[in-house]
Amino acid sequence: MKVSRQATHGAVVTFRQFTRARYSVFASLHRQVRIGVLTVAMLASVNLPKVEAAQPCAGMSADVDADEHELREVTVTGSMAPLTALESARVVAVLSRERIEAAAVHTVNDVLKLAVGVDVRQRGGFGIQTDISIDGGTFDQITLLLNGVSISSPHTGHLAADFPVSISDIERIEVLEGAASRVYGASAFGGAINIVTRQGTPTAVEAGVHGGSYATFGADARMALRPVTLSASVQRSDGATANSDFTRGSVFLSGQVDEEQYAVRWQGGWSGKSYGANTFYSAAYPNQYERGNHLVASVGAETKSALRIRPELFWNRWTDNFELTRGSTVGENFHRTDVFGSRIGADIAWAGGRTAFGGEVREEVIYSTTLGRPLAPEQYTRIHGGDGRQYTNHDDRTNVSVSVEHTFVLPHFTASVGALANRNSYLDARFRLYPGVDLAYRPDVQWALFASYNKGFRLPTFTDLYYRAPTHAGNIGLRSEENHSFQLAARWRGHVGIGRAEVQAKGFYHRGSHMIDWVMYSPDDVYHSAAFDLDNMGAGAEASLQPDAGVVTALHVGYTYMHQHRRDDVAIYKSNYAMEYLRHKLTATLDHRVCHCLTASWSLRWQDRMGSYIVYADGQQTGRLAAYHPYATLDVKLRYTQPRYELWAEGTNITNHRYYDLGNIPQPGLLVMAGARVRF
Repeated sequence: MKVSRQATHGAVVTFRQFTRARYSVFASLHRQVRIGVLTVAMLASVNLPKVEAAQPCAGMSADVDADEHELREVTVTGSMAPLTALESARVVAVLSRERIEAAAVHTVNDVLKLAVGVDVRQRGGFGIQTDISIDGGTFDQITLLLNGVSISSPHTGHLAADFPVSISDIERIEVLEGAASRVYGASAFGGAINIVTRQGTPTAVEAGVHGGSYATFGADARMALRPVTLSASVQRSDGATANSDFTRGSVFLSGQVDEEQYAVRWQGGWSGKSYGANTFYSAAYPNQYERGNHLVASVGAETKSALRIRPELFWNRWTDNFELTRGSTVGENFHRTDVFGSRIGADIAWAGGRTAFGGEVREEVIYSTTLGRPLAPEQYTRIHGGDGRQYTNHDDRTNVSVSVEHTFVLPHFTASVGALANRNSYLDARFRLYPGVDLAYRPDVQWALFASYNKGFRLPTFTDLYYRAPTHAGNIGLRSEENHSFQLAARWRGHVGIGRAEVQAKGFYHRGSHMIDWVMYSPDDVYHSAAFDLDNMGAGAEASLQPDAGVVTALHVGYTYMHQHRRDDVAIYKSNYAMEYLRHKLTATLDHRVCHCLTASWSLRWQDRMGSYIVYADGQQTGRLAAYHPYATLDVKLRYTQPRYELWAEGTNITNHRYYDLGNIPQPGLLVMAGARVRF
């Protein structure tokens, strides 16, 4: 273990490298030592350099000073068993809390715009309804996790981003690109996004308020009283465009008991929102409206013996009420989706490496007025809050999976090899195999080279299978999507004279089969849920710099280029999602000091989307396709920070540029917000 110390009063010990030795040495230091731990079950990670939002002001506590220092290498969990950052064989982009606090963001969806490999397509402003995808995939092709527990919806990915946490709850967000089904199972077709929440401190209370454009107002509060953390948030707005008003709220409770021989962790949360859905799903109906609730609950444990065993129980519930015309029952539908199950994982280290294995049983159930198979009248189920109406349709499916992985760790080399066997009652009784291998070579402490192959899959959602409307036709005959994902990456990090720097480059090729999309075959057609073979390929690079001194405190630039290739010759007039990918995406952030305790963060995002949308005029289709145009947005946030409070003001899209993420749904122009936060 290598250690460096600053020869100044109150110096902070920085651990440069870790082995698997016991950490009793920490007790001999007679001072506090912070160690960041990526606690996500089965997520192979690396720790990117921390992006500091601001230098601490005079009068801040020693603990806050310590927080401005980081451990260059931290202990992380591995793919299915824990690995240190030096050992891990796969790259994960980490959006740190410091970077989140510095940026002009209010929702998880806003934060993900900073990730260069993530496509965030908003319907309306303020992140009310968002489709999130990775490396050219669709919003249904990723797994979303909260502290390592899946919160993805089998109903539709349109609702999967209803996170029951606020920005103040988040410690970091981790983005894993490429197929990860051998680790996360179904839906990890193109990658995974994990939200890690802040852990409880001995006693801490904080609260914030904000307001701004379009009569927007919000407030949140958070209390951490070890071992329990409780938070709540509310927000409302008149909306930046026609029929885009909304109200939303969330409550999140988490806790943990950490003993010498075992640990137990639990979490529960609720999010709810009601919003005007102007042209969200069809420009032929501009006055749509939607209400939704999302409940999450899970409890897990972990033993601390040589053989680590990790059992877990989980449950998710979504309820949704959609009005095709606001205030009218014509075209209205209701849905209730439940996902519950259990999983168990275990790992053991021995002379030949580290072996991990696990299993999961997951049940997915939907009751609906439109999705699923028709019920007999005596089986109808009352809709809570539905004014006496009943669910008339139902479907369910059972997913069973078992997985195994072995990891070889040498001084300069790591190899993780494993596979998942999965069976789903929707398909048949047969187990299907999804293998993968991740390799990492580290010639020295600065360089790391990565290569991986993983096979992924994704089951069609209940919407893909059953949804029918005047403009849409589902397809009960859809098969599961499959993806062969290949990735190469190289990373360098070290000191360049003026500060710490990191440079990373990647290339990927995803060979997709039976890719599901909503498509039109002619100008006067409806959208069909169909499948075709589609490959996504691309390359990207990122660079970050943290100067040791000066006005600039952090700089980050990232760019990704993508290309698609269809392997079938079926003529398609219009793709609604899969072929409307980002050809180019560029992100850049600059953090700097303005004066004592006042900092600024600038964020630039430029992107060019392929595909086109059908132009509507006065609610009528014109029969004309319009291509998406490249656009850029520039955001800025000012923060005045003191130990017990902070004041901030921000402008998003300060050039007031009008643009479309999805056709016929205009995005907001300039939004101005301001707020305050206090800590006790």
